[in-house]
Amino acid sequence: MRYLLIATLALFGSLSIPPAHAGGNGLITLRSAHSMTRTIQRLRSALRAKGMSVFAQIDHARGAGRVGLELRPTTLLIFGNPKMGTLLMECKQGVGIDLPQKMLAWRDARGRVWLTYNDPRYLAGRHHLGRCGAATIRKMSVILRRFAKAAVAP
Repeated sequence: MRYLLIATLALFGSLSIPPAHAGGNGLITLRSAHSMTRTIQRLRSALRAKGMSVFAQIDHARGAGRVGLELRPTTLLIFGNPKMGTLLMECKQGVGIDLPQKMLAWRDARGRVWLTYNDPRYLAGRHHLGRCGAATIRKMSVILRRFAKAAVAP
């Protein structure tokens, strides 16, 4: 009986909150309540509202089509804030390989739309930033989560 109650609560809890996956690969993935186009539009709007620079939008499916291949909708948005990125690169210049930030909107085989991005804490560990940049990493984590939620939330 207790197991059934726990399973029921887990099921209802998972229905009300979009699932987020943070695997050992440093990626955070959130399910979107919107279409691909709407998810990207909402993300761009959230970024613009906070004065972020959008450097590029790459449509991987279109690229695949150009070489005669098929790919479900997959769009990468590259954006950033040079002030934050510079603070991290002052700690370790090599972190520039992972900057600017990016988010990938993609549609799975079941038609669900997802948004995936790099966890800044993972990048801090990958580049051995230690205490240098810790405040920037914390701030970046909060900001990226807000942008992602703005893009995917109902």
